[in-house]
Amino acid sequence: MRGKLTLLAGVCAGAIAFPAYAQDAAAAAEETAATPEIVVTAQRTSQRLQDVPIAVSAFSSEALDKQQIKNTSDLQLTLPNVTFTKGNFTGSSFTIRGIGDLCVGVTCDSATAIHLNNAPLAGTRLFESEFYDMGQIEVLRGPQGTLYGRNATSGVINFKTQTPKLNRTEASMEAEYGNYNSIKGKMMVNLPLGDVAAIRVAGFYLNRDGYTQNIFNNTKLDDRDMWGGRVSLRVEPDSGTTIDFMVQYFHEKDNRLRIQKQMCQRDPTGVLGCLAGKRDFQMTNSNTSFVGVLTSQEFFATQGLPTSLALGSLYTPDPYSWAGATNPADYRTVNTDFTPTYYAREWNAQAGLDQELGGGVSLSLQGNYQNVIIDSSQDYNLSVQNRANYATALNTLNVFATGGAGAVYVPYFAPVAAALIPGGPNGLLCTSLPEETGTGAFGGHRICSQTPQDFDRSNQSQSSWSAEAILSTKWDGKVNFLLGGIYSRFHMTENSYYVDAFGIDYFTGVLGAFTALSTGRAPSYLGTPTYRNNSDDLRVNSQGIFGEAYVQFNDRTKLTLGVRYNHDEKFVTARTTLASFLTPFSVPNAYQTPYGAGFDADPATTCSPAGSNVAGGIGTVPGCEAYQTRSVNFTEITGRAVLDFKVTDNSLLYVSYSRGYKSGGINPPLSPVFVVPETFAPEFVNAFEIGSKNTLMGGKMTFNVTGFYYNYKDLQLSRIVARTSVNDNVSATIYGLEIESVIRPTPELSMNFGASYLHTEVSQDKFLANPRDFGGGRADAVIIKDITNGANCAVASNTGLAGTAGGATGVNGYVNQVNALINAGAIPGLKPGAGLQPTVAFPAGGGINSTGAFSVCGALSALAGTVGAGFGGVTVYTSGIPVNIKGNKLPGAPDYKFSAGVQYAAPMGAMTLTPRVDYVYTGKSTGNIFNGTVNEVPSFSQVNAQLQLDGPDKKWFVRGWIQNLTNNDAITGLYVTDQSSGNYTNVFTLEPRRYGLTAGMKF
Repeated sequence: MRGKLTLLAGVCAGAIAFPAYAQDAAAAAEETAATPEIVVTAQRTSQRLQDVPIAVSAFSSEALDKQQIKNTSDLQLTLPNVTFTKGNFTGSSFTIRGIGDLCVGVTCDSATAIHLNNAPLAGTRLFESEFYDMGQIEVLRGPQGTLYGRNATSGVINFKTQTPKLNRTEASMEAEYGNYNSIKGKMMVNLPLGDVAAIRVAGFYLNRDGYTQNIFNNTKLDDRDMWGGRVSLRVEPDSGTTIDFMVQYFHEKDNRLRIQKQMCQRDPTGVLGCLAGKRDFQMTNSNTSFVGVLTSQEFFATQGLPTSLALGSLYTPDPYSWAGATNPADYRTVNTDFTPTYYAREWNAQAGLDQELGGGVSLSLQGNYQNVIIDSSQDYNLSVQNRANYATALNTLNVFATGGAGAVYVPYFAPVAAALIPGGPNGLLCTSLPEETGTGAFGGHRICSQTPQDFDRSNQSQSSWSAEAILSTKWDGKVNFLLGGIYSRFHMTENSYYVDAFGIDYFTGVLGAFTALSTGRAPSYLGTPTYRNNSDDLRVNSQGIFGEAYVQFNDRTKLTLGVRYNHDEKFVTARTTLASFLTPFSVPNAYQTPYGAGFDADPATTCSPAGSNVAGGIGTVPGCEAYQTRSVNFTEITGRAVLDFKVTDNSLLYVSYSRGYKSGGINPPLSPVFVVPETFAPEFVNAFEIGSKNTLMGGKMTFNVTGFYYNYKDLQLSRIVARTSVNDNVSATIYGLEIESVIRPTPELSMNFGASYLHTEVSQDKFLANPRDFGGGRADAVIIKDITNGANCAVASNTGLAGTAGGATGVNGYVNQVNALINAGAIPGLKPGAGLQPTVAFPAGGGINSTGAFSVCGALSALAGTVGAGFGGVTVYTSGIPVNIKGNKLPGAPDYKFSAGVQYAAPMGAMTLTPRVDYVYTGKSTGNIFNGTVNEVPSFSQVNAQLQLDGPDKKWFVRGWIQNLTNNDAITGLYVTDQSSGNYTNVFTLEPRRYGLTAGMKF
């Protein structure tokens, strides 16, 4: 019976995992020198690993312990061509054979399908949790376009929990203490309920101090406080029926860091914030940021506002220039005045039925429900700002608020001062909290401190369910089949990314006050004083019908043919707001302002003229939208064909073709000044694979080798625009080789080995603007920081050769001429007195060939055809000068990977002492599609070791262990922000050296 098949889980003779045993088979297996057989369900039926014509790895609970695989980050270390990294917001990503979650956004699907007991999960927090009472973990490499189907272009990771055991009472518990005051506990109880049922209860708890030292207040950050529990019930009323129920809960509340470290090669000009030559332990130049630009004297002058109210000048030191604004040259040390917060909660409920129908036909039914909440805040710049730069502006604001500038200003500026500097210009500075009303500090939602704050918040609430049915046969004839269908629904009711900063509050308060005063409206600020990218509603409906036919030509040759029909529907309601509409101080919800009628969350629509005098809340002018609403749907056919041949009883050779598919999606709405595609296309992969699985030396050795070639179309790639991820498509070619082996020459000695090679490259001409270098490497270009919106553009010569200095004189002369016109007030809509300076060269070694300048992109575009002609002709690139990325490597794809492990179980009377050492080497990769030194992820090694003493019959154990012996701060991934944030790089690392003692017992 399928439901009763014992999972002899263990080492993947291919996952480089330590040989492990199911409890029922352990004693017998240890009496021989042979490597135990491993049973997996990679093809939705139980099979010996060595008989499955798929590159699959499997780990039992014992293998996870022996190799110190305690969470998903550890899992990557033993798998060929597999990497794992945290993401920039609250997600994480597996990359398998060069295919990962390069798409970022609420409508993106994961390329690696995550399953729990064969049921698909969406946005799971399993990545945060610790493994406990795990029965087996299976990792399928390569697109799974039939049986797992939807979006599994890179592969599948299937977490299988232990199921209740009938007619057996057992329990286990273990306790662990390690450095960082780490305390962990696990427990399990299995109880039979009569002869036909059993219940199993398991849980874990982890609490430890932080890994990261904060020198600002001498505290520890990045701690853990989490726990989880699971209740499983199995009922077997007869020999042909198995019914399973499972409920699982996970909870975390601590100050986990989403971003480990920020790095920057500081740009002294302020045009870029960070240069593109390398990654240093420096701070970005905040003069380039949205806040720095829109609170500058230069911008205030163009608007006719008193420059004494500006927070600083673009040409003077920024708040990060002072000596205390350090970025410590250590990945585990930060300087931040904001304590991060992290909250995650997940419910999972499952029910399943395995029913033998007779005649070799079986039916499997499974349902899954999931509910997830995640909420995280962190210092946006991991920094401490110097408020001394703001002294003049804060004193002036106080003058306007108290009548020193005239009584007419008091009603407009007093509320601004009361919200932001309630104790006066020398008191606490208050910053908006990221909250749903959009009123922030002006509605009383604020945090106050001596230093200017800047932080973000990423939160999400979602639920999903799925139902799947599979009908399969196990006939004695030459033909068998499997037929199934699945339907799933996903509903996200909240997804927001906020950015708050004192400078944003100051800008929205001061500019809002002047705008309301000049238009005769009630005292107001610009709403929202918080940047908020909000997906208010996302619904994804998916259905699939799939089947496979298995033709056994003879005892040695089998053909598998599979096909799947996929249909995906996505509907999203979203908007982005930041200083988007005038909001009276008296309104309790900024989105209900009476002055927001002309706000348009959907730039693709056309609003009626401003003079239409339509009153009401935001987006109520005809053609203006309060939200952008979009829907897309995709219907695709995928499948696979596999021919496998048993060369001998112990040697399998197979060739396969599979087609993978991942649905497209919808990019978030941005400010109208930025132009990006509204949607992105699905991605497809045609994968060809040849593999050989061999059991040698009388069962003492397994040796598997796999080669593969992928033709990838429309791979989804993310880049940051206006603090929001948008996605493009590009085609790529991938090929590689994987070798895996497990050797057990004696019952006591076990060794494993694995190696992989991977080549990835963009295979088409694809032109994209590099956010690190809007000049595209050209010497005849000027990179512009737009002082009216914080964006960048580029101006290039039409006469010089691209990449040469031939037209540099002309294009620099043109920018300087336009800046002179702006300074003189000769540009419509801009007041005189901006004081913009001439173009300037970037420092040598910064990776930028162009020059730079502060200017106004709109003015440069408007005058390109007239004034520009006098300088030999120029072109303005509002989104940067695109460069061809053909031939570039894909992110997160190390060229080489190697791992090895050895252990020896030395008998000591009735006890066993087992030392074990594991080593892994991961080659260098790139963290960004534009490649180059600044985007390189260096190679790294990790060494783990442990010594375990098992008591008689393994009823108890004591284990001393150490992970990351050399304390390597290895980088696993990086993320580049956009120009309005300063072009700095967020990096993510492995955990530092950990060591401790674990003891456990079984009953």
